[in-house]
Amino acid sequence: MTMNDPDFAPNNLHRPYCGIGLCNPKNPSNMGSVMRACGCFKADEIYYTGERFNHAQRYNTDTKNARLTHPQIHTESIIESAPEEVKIVCVELVENAIALPEFQHPDRALYIFGPEDYNLSQKVINQADHVVFIPTAGCLNLAATVHVVLYDRQSKRSNTTTKAQSNELVRNSRDCRNHLVAASSNVAKPGK
Repeated sequence: MTMNDPDFAPNNLHRPYCGIGLCNPKNPSNMGSVMRACGCFKADEIYYTGERFNHAQRYNTDTKNARLTHPQIHTESIIESAPEEVKIVCVELVENAIALPEFQHPDRALYIFGPEDYNLSQKVINQADHVVFIPTAGCLNLAATVHVVLYDRQSKRSNTTTKAQSNELVRNSRDCRNHLVAASSNVAKPGK
């Protein structure tokens, strides 16, 4: 599916959409990890501001080559470039923000993250539909924050799957050398 395809999530208002917005990201290893998170958790595209991403992109650690399948869009304003009918969700340590465990993710959301060496501007925070924070004892780095938010979105949106569906997901996701199987006595029982 390409960006010009009418079924591509940003173009199809009836499909869920998950975009990532990065405000002037700088760290190459973080960028590789963000790209990997987008691939693992099926984000649709990445918007970014500033010029540091262009430099970091050449040295990233994206071992799954998500950069080849997830459009990266350079823009002056992530919010102004957002697809139609998306909710803007800023992720930042901000007073009065919603704790991520309590947050209900919109079907169509663009998550905006600040740079590793600063924070989102008050102007961006003021334009958001939602502002969330991850309750931790300190601040996470950019890549860890993106992973946690995308995992939280996926876990809250996932319907209960059968054992066969879960096993298929594991087989499709794991490293090619991993052929491990849990004994049924090692598997946690629901509610225990």
